[in-house]
Amino acid sequence: MDLTYTPQERAFRAEVRAWMEANVPAAPLPSFDASRAGFEAHRAWERTLNAGRWGMVTWPQAYGGRGLDLVRWLIFEEEYWRAGAPLRVNQNGIFLLGPTLMEFGTEAQKARFLPAMASGAEIWAQAWSEPQAGSDLAAVRAAARRDGADYVLSGHKIWSSRAVFADWAFGLFRSDPASERHRGLSLILFPLDAPGVRVQPIAQIDGETGFAEILLEDVRVPAFNRLGGDGEGWRICMATAGFERGLMLRSPARYQVAAARLVALYRANRETCGPETRAAVLQAVMDADAYALSIYATASRLDAGGAIGAEASTNKIFWSEMDIALHRTALSILGARAELVRDAPAAGADAGWLDGYFFSLAGPIYAGSNEIQKNIIAERMLGLPR
Repeated sequence: MDLTYTPQERAFRAEVRAWMEANVPAAPLPSFDASRAGFEAHRAWERTLNAGRWGMVTWPQAYGGRGLDLVRWLIFEEEYWRAGAPLRVNQNGIFLLGPTLMEFGTEAQKARFLPAMASGAEIWAQAWSEPQAGSDLAAVRAAARRDGADYVLSGHKIWSSRAVFADWAFGLFRSDPASERHRGLSLILFPLDAPGVRVQPIAQIDGETGFAEILLEDVRVPAFNRLGGDGEGWRICMATAGFERGLMLRSPARYQVAAARLVALYRANRETCGPETRAAVLQAVMDADAYALSIYATASRLDAGGAIGAEASTNKIFWSEMDIALHRTALSILGARAELVRDAPAAGADAGWLDGYFFSLAGPIYAGSNEIQKNIIAERMLGLPR
């Protein structure tokens, strides 16, 4: 891997930076989990990105992208986070389902779903977990019964990100009723306004509704909405999980920007900080940079025709634990001020650290709990017995 940027990559960075400076909203958008208005404000931002052809730069131009390599996507992400641009409300679509469609979808499916995803016209939720199947994805019970040219979906999904206001969801269903564990599963796309779909919001600790449970009762969708072959859902979902854990969902720029903010916070409060705090700040910076180098190596390997394997689990454990440690360090520097919520008049420049800490605590759980990831590492990377 050559760590020197080419003239073309430097020119691309300059183009991204100029566009962001001209288009990123001056004031933060309202939360997309708190209200429909905030959600739609972020959808409008997705449309703005699409108008500049920044919806997803690695996708082919025909689907709303620029056909660029993963290294330029990482450059784009660095400039995106540097500019303080809004969070991507369609991250489940563009970072998870989108790459999966590229790999496993038919040309007709790509043409149907990808342009609407890139433009923000259709926002996606993930519908994998169930009350009896959280991190154990192979234990799903929701059923997809084939009926002619359709599937009839029934079951109960929970902890579905963005499902409260989203338009579509991608879910894992048992299409072979006689199957067990990871066999006989299919990945099916379904609209959240279809007859028989009921979405119930789940309030988070901050009162916002970032999750929902989805109840499906005889929901009819065309077989066209099945991604891959019947019964191939487990293999396809493992590819999606690789994108979620190892590359797309949590780009390094997110943590490098947070580490830079942590350094600024430390410098502003240096007189009240001890050597252990300084060491924790330095560790956060080193971890963020190490993660970035690791992801650049992964991107280079993928651009050369490689694939993401079980090592995605090591990435997931690393970034989730790094995020918690970084935010705990920030709260220790703030002391009593760490209790100020985002909208408190006295929070000032310190606003956001508490929210960031709350969110970081979910990191070891979503994208597959870290306990499950350690099992994957032990069995598939180290060859240890089950």
